[in-house]
Amino acid sequence: MDKYKCLICGYIYNPALGDPDNGVKPGTSFHAIPDSWVCPECGAPKSEFEKI
Repeated sequence: MDKYKCLICGYIYNPALGDPDNGVKPGTSFHAIPDSWVCPECGAPKSEFEKI
């Protein structure tokens, strides 16, 4: 699965790790994350991420 980078702060979303602190289980693809999810580092919306 592809990793995505926050264009605001540089946080990398790694699907293998997910974001369990914010309800995203490991193994969750970026596209499967709810649109309401925001960057755990800076609060940017999903629209501010790009595939790397």
